[in-house]
Amino acid sequence: MARAQGARAQMALGFETVYGTPPVSGFKLMPFARATLGAEQPLLESELLGYGRDPLAPIKDAVTADGEVVVPIDVEAFGYWLKAAFGAPTTSGTTPICRSRA
Repeated sequence: MARAQGARAQMALGFETVYGTPPVSGFKLMPFARATLGAEQPLLESELLGYGRDPLAPIKDAVTADGEVVVPIDVEAFGYWLKAAFGAPTTSGTTPICRSRA
């Protein structure tokens, strides 16, 4: 399947509610500047001997998924990117950090 490039490219972000379970709904279209995300599954040559002159067919190696995403500093979407990178925020206490002087 071909990937969209340029102005037609879109990225949807969704968060897991239960660890290890892919989200089925709640996706949000996110702005991004550049992405090189992808998956690869190389082939490994068979190391077995004793099956004649011809080597055995190669076997599949582990799937490697990697890449990077360059995101803009956007007021509406930057919080989603922070949650994707660092996890859901946790709040401790109710005392504000900055207090205005009257």
